[in-house]
Amino acid sequence: MTPSCPCGRELPLSRCCGRFLDGEALPETAEDLMRSRYSAHVLERIEYLRDTLWPRHQPLFDTAGTARRAADNHWTGLTVIAVHGGGSADREGTVLFEARFLAGGQLVTHRECSRFRKKKGRWYYVEAVPE
Repeated sequence: MTPSCPCGRELPLSRCCGRFLDGEALPETAEDLMRSRYSAHVLERIEYLRDTLWPRHQPLFDTAGTARRAADNHWTGLTVIAVHGGGSADREGTVLFEARFLAGGQLVTHRECSRFRKKKGRWYYVEAVPE
């Protein structure tokens, strides 16, 4: 049986975020990148999280800490609440989402409005911004 994608779209992983995580394609929208970054947390694909971070921030990426958080939490779901810009023809966009996970037996909801920017045809996560 083909595993479904953790991002919440009703598609097999190989036809959804898996192709981005494996380097077979680039996300076309900011939402695609955000969903693939959530999937990278679930699947512990830490290098993808570093590589899709805005280039200026990559040298400061905490690989060990991110790997520990990804492994220590049980990811339970993602909800995209709002998307502004971030289409295939845009250069910038934001995605408001909630990611749920179990940490230490407690259900935690991480709500964030993320800013994404495109550089040389590729989307990157830049930072969390106020809603």
